[in-house]
Amino acid sequence: METGSIKKTIFMVVGCLSLALGMTGIFLPLLPTTPFLLLAAYCFMQSSTRLYNWLIQHKVFGKYIYNYLTHRAVEAKAKRLALVFLWGTIAISLYLLPNIYIRLLLFAVGSGVSFHILTLKEFK
Repeated sequence: METGSIKKTIFMVVGCLSLALGMTGIFLPLLPTTPFLLLAAYCFMQSSTRLYNWLIQHKVFGKYIYNYLTHRAVEAKAKRLALVFLWGTIAISLYLLPNIYIRLLLFAVGSGVSFHILTLKEFK
């Protein structure tokens, strides 16, 4: 197997794993969706034009990934939705988790992610 082929295969595998983790992150508050989807886009850009185009044209994620990669910005609506879902799932988790240290860690992570979201430029 050629070195270029091995490299493409590695990028493809990492891209698929990143996509799976990103999709899982939609439902798990501590697993970030956006960084994994951006990593998947990068890996697919290096390994498969077809998968990259599929991701960029995806009806749910495509617009957000494209805007972030192209303009380094997100829509105001996306920021609001991200914060609502983030804090909604964190609130449920804080209510259900008995361990105070895990609650504090969850709150700290949520605060850090919120800060990052709020500092992103808005796409007009």
